Amino acid sequence: MPVLAEISVTPLGKANASLGDAVVETLKVAEARGINYQVGPMGTSLEGDLETLLEVMREMHEACFRMGYPRVITTFRIDDRRDKDLTMRYRVESVTRKLAEQATHLRES
Repeated sequence: MPVLAEISVTPLGKANASLGDAVVETLKVAEARGINYQVGPMGTSLEGDLETLLEVMREMHEACFRMGYPRVITTFRIDDRRDKDLTMRYRVESVTRKLAEQATHLRES
C-alpha cells in the first residue's frame, strides 16, 4: 500500500534568499527514483512505499548540502494508512467531491 509523505527542505546559509534552485535539486532526487510527487507552495507531497520514501527524503535533504549550503532544516510528515489503499489523487478528488456536494447543499438552503 502506498504511503503518503510531505517534505519541506529549507537550506540556509547563502546570501540569496531564493530557494527555487534547491527545490529543483530535491525534486530531481524524486524524479530519479520514480517517485510520484506533487509540488505545493510550502512543501512537496510524495507517494510510495515507506522504506523508499524514507531513503528519498534523506537524499533530498543531502542534495542541499551538495549544493554548498552549510545548514539544512528538513521537516516531513508521513501518513501510513494500512487499512485502505489510498493515493494522493484519490484523497484530493475525495475532498473536492465532498466540497462540491456541500457547496451545492449550501446554495440550495
